[in-house]
Amino acid sequence: MDEALLRSLTPGVLGVLVRRGADFAAAEDAVQEALIEAVRAWPADPPREPKGWLVTVAWRKYLDATRAETARRRREDLVEEEPTPGPASAVDDTLQLYFLCAHPSLTASSAVALTLRAVGGLTTRQIAQAYLVPEATMAQRISRAKRTVSGVRFERPGDVATVLRVLYLVFNEGYSGDVDLAAEAIRLTRQLAAAIDHPEVAGLLALMLLHHARRASRRAPDGALVPLAEQDRGRWDTASITEGIGILQAALARDRLGEFQAQAAIAALHADAPTAEQTDWVQIVEWYDELTRLTDSPVVRLNRAVAVGEADGPRAGLAALAALDATVPRHTAAAAYLHERDGDLATAARLYAEAARKAPDLAERDHLTRRAARLNTRRSP
Repeated sequence: MDEALLRSLTPGVLGVLVRRGADFAAAEDAVQEALIEAVRAWPADPPREPKGWLVTVAWRKYLDATRAETARRRREDLVEEEPTPGPASAVDDTLQLYFLCAHPSLTASSAVALTLRAVGGLTTRQIAQAYLVPEATMAQRISRAKRTVSGVRFERPGDVATVLRVLYLVFNEGYSGDVDLAAEAIRLTRQLAAAIDHPEVAGLLALMLLHHARRASRRAPDGALVPLAEQDRGRWDTASITEGIGILQAALARDRLGEFQAQAAIAALHADAPTAEQTDWVQIVEWYDELTRLTDSPVVRLNRAVAVGEADGPRAGLAALAALDATVPRHTAAAAYLHERDGDLATAARLYAEAARKAPDLAERDHLTRRAARLNTRRSP
């Protein structure tokens, strides 16, 4: 197999699919699958026109994936938008697929990426953004995962931790956009909680419910993002908050703390505060300390720095932020917010504008641009 030939043909094949109207990320996935087919088929039966063969196979893969995506979204449209309260009655095939894709032969990160792509329906770009890696890197990771399991019998399910990670990422994608996707993640997590007595499963379910309870207040009528401190708490779903806190308290009582329980505890403190000003930021910082110990995540450290700014003042928050890598997503936006609270409106406006240029989606970009414009207006004579 001439790998150099395959590499040289890849850009051209990708270009053909894009010119035919294929979405770039989906086309890239299709080309990757066609290359895997070539590695299998060409040694025994090399084609006379390698590029034409790759274009044909890649286009077929793209059409198959598009049909599957359309069918999946049609199924989602039939699902009730709101997650049904109370325990689930049975585990369905979807949850089983999550476990099977989290195969023991894969690393945890590869299993999560493969499951999100194959079962969760997320694009390679969405998965890459969730993992803070370039899209090309994630495409390679997914392709390697597919190759690893291509000849494996799916009879040994993966572990609960990997499935929880997948469900959490699916929920996050739905929470920031498609509500049906978030509701589906809650539905599956309910099923998992009914089937497995595990405090982290309960912690994840509580976290999802507490976040989902705020969905109605997260957007203004014009679609603009509404920050947590400015949300209308009267629109929060109190039934979901009550259920989430009850599930969390039962999980914490078992004294087997995990990252999802710690995140849920932070969400519960926000949900329990009658107003933004009454938020118990000291306790939130303490929970972020626990979460940092459990995960050592740069995003967690960033959120902790903002919480320190609320608990101990913006300069303390800026000092905590200065110790972090400035390339962490939303670092600039956090710095802008803390400078604004410290009264340095010129620096805050500049940083908000810079953060807007780095924003991953249009809604966040518009929100940050408006904050920069508002501060510039306040500074004008």
